[in-house]
Amino acid sequence: MTILVVGSVAYDSIETPFGSRRETLGGAATYFSLAASYFAPVQVVAAVGEDFGEEPVKLLRSRGIDLRGLTKLPGETFRWAGRYEFDLNTRTTLETRLGVFATFEPVLPEPYRAPEFLFLANIDPEVQMRVLRQVRRPRLVGCDTMNFWIEGKPQALAAMLAEVDMLVINDSEARELAHQPNLVRAAAAIHAMGPKTLIVKRGEFGAAAFGAAAPFAVPALLLEEVQDPTGAGDSFAGGMMGYLAAHVSGGAITDSAMRRAIAMGCVMASFTVQAFGVDGLLHLTMERIEERFEQFRRLSHLELA
Repeated sequence: MTILVVGSVAYDSIETPFGSRRETLGGAATYFSLAASYFAPVQVVAAVGEDFGEEPVKLLRSRGIDLRGLTKLPGETFRWAGRYEFDLNTRTTLETRLGVFATFEPVLPEPYRAPEFLFLANIDPEVQMRVLRQVRRPRLVGCDTMNFWIEGKPQALAAMLAEVDMLVINDSEARELAHQPNLVRAAAAIHAMGPKTLIVKRGEFGAAAFGAAAPFAVPALLLEEVQDPTGAGDSFAGGMMGYLAAHVSGGAITDSAMRRAIAMGCVMASFTVQAFGVDGLLHLTMERIEERFEQFRRLSHLELA
């Protein structure tokens, strides 16, 4: 089943205690699509500037990612620069230049308008809503957001959340969105806003899920080496949605399938953090992915469905 992702394709400059990279390929739609591409066909809608080179395009196409929705506009590609402290949980944004992304108005090509799965990456909720108006109802609509939109556009965000099936955010964003310090109560408040499923990203502590079944939590993989956490959350979402697209052929998405999809999201995020930028998501094989999933199963005692 096909996945459509709408979000950012960018150039990132990253500093960690273990090294640095300048002007490396990044953006939410980039990480998401690379992770998801190991499981299902992916279509990308994003905007880049005139300075966006051919090499990143070749890289994405080498993974079979459909880039007919990648629009090159006059101006500069979105750029982000950040520095991580030694624990990698503390991040300082050094620079954000939106470039062409500031006025990005997604227009979906006709072949993109009937996706089975749609993921609205972290962009303006008004833009997310306009994307929803261009598609025939997908089987599953997932979305991401952040405190900038929670604080700056609460009404637009509320309208958008009323029309999605799944929200994927971190724990501090969930509490802020729900105005609840307790995560369980926050999940109940967010369910009342519309999303049937809330996935809470917890960084090095894994993820928690709140849906129709009982809440559950999964750990992150214990890794000997971590270099760069940039894009881990987007890779998590891509791995999770990719797994669902590949393994749920009909009927409702079961609690068992969702648990395994979230585990696979953690697996794909674990590859991301072990290298800089998107390098950890390149040149993987299904054998390596399945081996790491088995490591995760043993770590978490996840039963095979």
